[in-house]
Amino acid sequence: MIKKLIDELRISLIAVICLGIIVSGIYPLLVWAIGQGLFPEKADGSLITAKGKIVGSALIAQQFTSPAYFHPRPSAAGRGYDAAASGGSNLGPTSRQLVEMVAKRCAAYRQENGLAPEVVIPADAVTASASGLDPHISPANALLQAGRVARARGMDAVEIRRLIADKTEGRDLGLLGEKRINVLLLNLALDDKERSHGAR
Repeated sequence: MIKKLIDELRISLIAVICLGIIVSGIYPLLVWAIGQGLFPEKADGSLITAKGKIVGSALIAQQFTSPAYFHPRPSAAGRGYDAAASGGSNLGPTSRQLVEMVAKRCAAYRQENGLAPEVVIPADAVTASASGLDPHISPANALLQAGRVARARGMDAVEIRRLIADKTEGRDLGLLGEKRINVLLLNLALDDKERSHGAR
């Protein structure tokens, strides 16, 4: 009886050790090697550099408040755009708090972009994503911000709209999701465009 128990314990211990080595060592090493070999940029966090410095990630939103930049969608992550506290507000469509919050955001969005009361505001301009860190906005959202950005930078609005069109990403595989624009990449392209104008 005791011998059988010892044999069972030995088998269990060997199984736990083998599983630990596979799950905690071999598997992560294999995934890391495949990621670094096939998708090194994505495996390292899709980091974006400008002037030799890391300025952010293409996967994580960051806050822009200057009128000279395009603004991301609102965030409920921590105190806003906190990657360590990713998450939504968890307020449902019948929540009075959510209705009031969206109404305030609509008013602020109209005011900062100089929009008339009848202009329809895209949902992504006044609601947070489930993660609170969505790096994209809709083309409609970007186009409504274009006038403000053009005025703040003293640039032609047509040129800003052309830049929005250039930076618009299509649906994944041509059918999944919606067209979208990465706010950080758009703002970096905007800075590059302004520098190239200044160099002339």
